[in-house]
Parts: sequence; structure tokens; C-alpha cells
Amino acid sequence: MVNRGWSYRDRVGPEAAGLSITSYYSRNYRHSDSARWRQRLAAGEIEHNGACPRNDRLLVAGDELVWHRPPWCEPAVPLHFDTIHDDGDLLVVDKPSGLPVMPAGGFLEHTLLRLLERRWPAATPRPVHRLGRGTSGLLVCARRGWSRAWLSAALRDDGKATKKIYRCRTVAAELAPEGRIEVPIGALAHPRLGRLWCADPQGLPSCSDYRLLRRGADGHLLEVAIRTGRPHQIRIHLAAIGAPLLGDPLYAPGGRVKDLDALPGDLGYQLHAHRLSLCDPRGQHFHFAAPLPTGLC
Repeated sequence: MVNRGWSYRDRVGPEAAGLSITSYYSRNYRHSDSARWRQRLAAGEIEHNGACPRNDRLLVAGDELVWHRPPWCEPAVPLHFDTIHDDGDLLVVDKPSGLPVMPAGGFLEHTLLRLLERRWPAATPRPVHRLGRGTSGLLVCARRGWSRAWLSAALRDDGKATKKIYRCRTVAAELAPEGRIEVPIGALAHPRLGRLWCADPQGLPSCSDYRLLRRGADGHLLEVAIRTGRPHQIRIHLAAIGAPLLGDPLYAPGGRVKDLDALPGDLGYQLHAHRLSLCDPRGQHFHFAAPLPTGLC
């Protein structure tokens, strides 16, 4: 599918004053070098304070920049989901691996949000949390604003009102039958993305509990309960203890990046949001489960 393009807006901060337009973009959007940004500037894709200069110029703090990215063909993804629960407000879906939740990177139309908007245009259920593109399973959405607020808070509350259980396969590493992982997670410098979530001693407190379900010469089957919800938490935590997800192209043992060309949305691993329990503000309890995919049973 060819989308309609997108406009990326920035306001220049004091730290970037004195940079040229192309230097600003090549420093902050490292997927393209200065030469490619000069081509975009010459093509009229970049707007500076309401005008489209064809030659580079220096920036001052407060300047407004807009990159009008032309339409592009988005990669193919699974354009479907299964409904687990729908009461007219709360919607819980089973997301397939490969489908992004929100527009980002190279995906605008091929996302779960766009599928929800097309199916329910008048009252669109909106996701209240995210799953990685390669992660399958339970994803919670809500139509009403107050519902999204309490659900978002409940899913961040360190397991007091929610319980989130995942299944995954790891490499065949030495693991105790069960354990708790409390490696902090922080956003570290990355040459392509600017920042990327990794294991970081100075990062945010994070907690995951795992249970080894089955050992195998070609990988182990694990159940993981997360008490915090950091980005890529399970991938990072299991890598941090020397058992990265089998096929994960991004995280190496230790919880840091193993391939600078890999991106968080790259596929190859199996991670499934299997069970979810939560309690609403009125004290009503909900329990949901998404069928296990092949390889995680």
C-alpha cells in the first residue's frame, strides 16, 4: 500500500542554534546522511518557518522545521486481528506478530490503530498500551477517555491491580527453574535512532518474574510475568541474564544492542501476551487469554 506521506514537525532548541538545516536533520534523524538531506531540501520537502528554501541556511532557537515526507509504499504486514472481548467501551484484541500498534517509522496505514479506525469510524477504540511489532497477543483498547485513563494507570501500577503473563522462547542458556529479574532499563545513545532502550545501571527500575516451562536443545520455553512496563522489557531482561529471545535480531546477552543495523521492529523472535487480569475502579475483575501460537504451547 502507498500511503499519503507524513509531515514531521520540529522546533529548534537552543542547543541546535547555529547548525545548518541539513546538519540538524542528519544529527537528529540518523537514518539519512547529510547528502540525502540536501537532496530533500533541494526538492522542496523541508519547510523552514513557513517557507521552503532550496539552499541550506543556519538555524536559530525557536525556528520551526517541517519535513514533508512524500508518500511511500509500506511493507506488507498481517492486516487483521481477533476480538477477545468487546463491551462497547473496553476492547481486548489478539494482535498478530508483525502488525505495528501505532503509526511510527515506516508504517502509517499498516497499523492496528488504522484497522480500528476503519472498523469503528464513529467511536474508535484506541490502544491504552503498546506491544512491540513482533509481539503477538492481548492488547487493551478503550473508547471512552476516562476508561483509557484508568486502564493506562492500572497497566503501570507494578502488578497491584493487573497481572500480565507472557510466553516466549529463549536460546538454550543456563537458567534456574524460576527467578526475578530487576535489571534497570534506560534509553542509551544509538547511532541510527538517537536513543534506544537497553539494560542500563542508571535506568528506570524494572521487574520481571520468569518460570521455565520446558528446556530444549534448540531453546527454552518460558512464562514471564512483568510487574513494570518498560519498552522491550522482556527482550531486554532475558538478554540481560544471558538468555535472549530465540531469533531476536536486536538484543545480545547482557541486554545491550548486538547489531547496530537492527531495529526494534525487526522480526524473528516469539513473544506472546498470553493472559491478562485487571480490576476496574468499581471492583469488577476481568480475565482474558489469547490462544498460544504454534511453538509456544
